[in-house]
Amino acid sequence: MRDEAVDNAVTRSRIGSMTYLAPTMALVSVEAVAALEAALAACIAQHQVTIVIDLGKVALLSGRALELVQGSAERLAGLGGWLKLAYPSALLQDVLDVTGLTDQVALYDAPPARVVLRQGQAKLGDILVERGLVSAAQVDEAKRLQEQTGKRMGLIMVEKKWLPEAALFQALAEQLGVPFVGLRAGLYDPAAVSVLERDVARRLGVLPLFLVSNTLTIATADPQAVHSIDEIRARTGCRVRVAMAAPADIERVRNDAYGGASLPDFVHSSADDLELVENHVPDDYTAIDEMAGASPVINLVNAVIQRAIHDHASDIHIEISRNKARVRLRIDGVLYEVMSPRLELHPAIVSRLKVMANLDIAERRLPQDGRIQVVTQGRTVDLRFSSLPGIYGEKVVLRVLDKNQSILDVDKLGMNDSAVGAFKRLLGRSHGLILVTGPTGSGKTTSLYAAISYLKSIEKNIVTIEDPVEYQLDIINQNQVNDAIGLTFPKILKHVLRQDPDIIMVGEIRDRQTAEIAVQAALTGHLVLTTLHTNDTLGAVARLVEMGVEPYLLSSALIGVMAQRLVRRVCPACKTSSLVPPATAAAYGWKGEGNLKLMRGRGCPSCYDSGFKGRLGIYELLEVGTDLQRMIVANAGKDEMARHVAAQGHHDLYADGMQRAFAGLTTPEEIARAVHAS
Repeated sequence: MRDEAVDNAVTRSRIGSMTYLAPTMALVSVEAVAALEAALAACIAQHQVTIVIDLGKVALLSGRALELVQGSAERLAGLGGWLKLAYPSALLQDVLDVTGLTDQVALYDAPPARVVLRQGQAKLGDILVERGLVSAAQVDEAKRLQEQTGKRMGLIMVEKKWLPEAALFQALAEQLGVPFVGLRAGLYDPAAVSVLERDVARRLGVLPLFLVSNTLTIATADPQAVHSIDEIRARTGCRVRVAMAAPADIERVRNDAYGGASLPDFVHSSADDLELVENHVPDDYTAIDEMAGASPVINLVNAVIQRAIHDHASDIHIEISRNKARVRLRIDGVLYEVMSPRLELHPAIVSRLKVMANLDIAERRLPQDGRIQVVTQGRTVDLRFSSLPGIYGEKVVLRVLDKNQSILDVDKLGMNDSAVGAFKRLLGRSHGLILVTGPTGSGKTTSLYAAISYLKSIEKNIVTIEDPVEYQLDIINQNQVNDAIGLTFPKILKHVLRQDPDIIMVGEIRDRQTAEIAVQAALTGHLVLTTLHTNDTLGAVARLVEMGVEPYLLSSALIGVMAQRLVRRVCPACKTSSLVPPATAAAYGWKGEGNLKLMRGRGCPSCYDSGFKGRLGIYELLEVGTDLQRMIVANAGKDEMARHVAAQGHHDLYADGMQRAFAGLTTPEEIARAVHAS
């Protein structure tokens, strides 16, 4: 049975005489490449021989995909047509350049190609001075030292710290007329890596990148090492294409590619700038735990935490499989692999984190939860620890709770002016139930904290019931659920009502009992704020009724519902604009004057080649008026209520999101993903 996602892997449209193919996923799996191959074959069968492949939604390319593009371009040229590629990200552009595909397949609507110096046209010193990397005086000094020491001039400048290593090798590549590549994840194909044994690649100082039509592209710091190229050619039986890269980059990425890196490149002296708060280290170390106490593991753990905080990650995943350990960071809702430690280090890393969380380091069979507090870069950050035993070892997830990055201000949540006014109006009510809805990770808790911060006053008794308490706030009475001892949401809520509260925040309504008590509290003169897992505002009403709350009670208690999502922002470092055809703009709901211009990110190292960096909230706020109250009492269906609010000019979640896309903050595709996929 075919996967539905694969069946929809390539969208096809006609623009004039051109056929436009847009793959919607990474062209890595056999199924995804086969879907593109089938789409190309269908075009040729229908005599459509001028084809553009849009790479805008393609995150990665495999050697097989590159081979398909190359072969299709040759076939179409033989039929009197052509194949062009459009909108590659910075990562994919590097892949096309390094494999030489840009010499064979044109880019659609591309700027003029840059002129590359060929061997013998310029000296290294002249190139470095022209680029403004070093001064003429520094070149002269390096030449003098070269004569004295016999060292290469470029390496002397790197040792003197006049020049970064990567900049030196980029200039050398230009001098020698070979492509330069800034190695990173996605710039190698595992299928090509497997062609050359790890020990051979390390000995020769190379990394296989892509295998396309029996041509193996390799990264090396010495493209003139003929003996190395000959050995690779003999071992693999492939033609060899050379690209230049900095030696440190080759070693770092090679460790990731073959599995088993020791320490990542971000472990450096600043790893000392992390202090554990309230640390009590147990005495009973096993052999693994002795390794966990060694400074390399401590530095590695510290550096991973610092990297997560620096990159504004929400979660750190430390996991192990049969033959690989990995560390991934969730940034803007997407997981990125940042390093691959040696397999034998994984248990020591887990033990070190357990020590930091004051947990039982000898217990490796049961899940454990804990809390770590660290001080780094002059601020305190909480980490919520969760371990789960798997068949190859324990997986650890750390939730990063950085109060410095949280938004505890209603005016800064990102709502439009009318929604902010309506939300504050609801918060100003003396009693009633306010629901915040959305899937996991949509920012509901942040909105509740912002509301509580807006309401907090020495004159009000504000009580929260949370699982767990994520941020500690002044003059707020915060309580944490503990199911292990029977301290559940309903039990705490019953006792909170005896504490003379003005405002109650319930972290989440999970069951009928909590829902009924929250509604009763709202009816008896308390303002109750809580969250619910539903996709939209009207879905929250239906969910509470399904839970068993009587419609006549709910209609009197409920005063407002806010649905929300988090969507990714277009990366400011690599954003580009494009005009949208009128028909597409109309489909998006564009009602402005003139042509619609949208922004998108091409992808760059700053945004992990995703085209997005950071997130913003989109909101739908529904105030429950008398008409809607009557419909709830009458147990009206969701569709009927939806027609009513639409007639009142209700601004729904999709409309709010598209306003952000029209403003250039995000993309229509991102809004559709966030709103319709949940």
